Amino acid sequence: MSDTPKFAVIGGGSWATAIAKMLCSNVSQIAWYMRNNDAIEHIRLQKHNSNYLSSVEFDTNKLLLTSDINEAVAYADYIIFAIPSAFLSTELEKLTVSLEDKIIFSAIKGIVPETSLIVGEHFHEKYGISYDNIGVITGPCHAEEVALERLSYLTIACGNEKKAKIMGKNLNSHYIKTKTSDDIVGTEYAAMLKNIYAIAAGIAHGLGYGDNFQALLMSNAIREMKKFIRKVHKMKRNINDSAYLGDLLVTGYSVFSRNRMFGNMIGKGYTVKSAQMEMSMVAEGYYAAKSAYNLNKEYEAKTPIIDAVYSILYEGKDAKSVFSKLTEKLD
Repeated sequence: MSDTPKFAVIGGGSWATAIAKMLCSNVSQIAWYMRNNDAIEHIRLQKHNSNYLSSVEFDTNKLLLTSDINEAVAYADYIIFAIPSAFLSTELEKLTVSLEDKIIFSAIKGIVPETSLIVGEHFHEKYGISYDNIGVITGPCHAEEVALERLSYLTIACGNEKKAKIMGKNLNSHYIKTKTSDDIVGTEYAAMLKNIYAIAAGIAHGLGYGDNFQALLMSNAIREMKKFIRKVHKMKRNINDSAYLGDLLVTGYSVFSRNRMFGNMIGKGYTVKSAQMEMSMVAEGYYAAKSAYNLNKEYEAKTPIIDAVYSILYEGKDAKSVFSKLTEKLD
């Protein structure tokens, strides 16, 4: 690998667009894969993604735009996946080039449904990629605030600190600050779990619960997250660090949170299907709730919030009744 590694972004959504913007501040060219050829042509002609973060203007000379995932992967040393976890397996099935010697960073906040694995574990177990070549990009950070160049913070986790620092260096800017971590598994599970808790926060809001209950809910959520992650991967970590608590808070409270928005609609009486149709973006927490609930059958952590969200989304239970019972389990 050269001293100036090449980067590819896989995905055409808001987070992928935000990451492409960050990288373009630091490198001369990136490969950017998205399935939608119309979106690619729009960026080439109009210099912005018409579907997501349309206010971000790109220097198209810096973009190797392609609808061929193999072209993007072949180009890059560092590959950042930023597509919904539900679509990851389908995209990876298109690969004919090898991932050997590639450094994979996940910017996906979910579990791969086909394997019930977080993305890093999926690449390790299904593609034989060493954890030394796997990393995670996590928040607290919303794509919309990256577009506005509001000060934001990222945690870059990787088993190899040098590779984490290289990724961090190439995402840094006057409005993006990065720090590194060696907790690949914990930060990725946290990124997945916080979406479930954001759905819970949205449901509570939709049902008419106020700020006092929301604060109690988030306080219980971080403790529940700590118990779950400790069961899955025990190591020394401070759950109050920004990659865990900070990411939970921004996702639970922000008006930009698609998972909170999804939960809010459920609380207001939308069915799951109608809420999904109403939204133009995927709420990762919907898939995560099922995966976390099933995983916890093995780990048996005490997770009343996850259980409540699962029962509403997948068992069709009445949100008002479920939350009435949940309030008795929180402290």
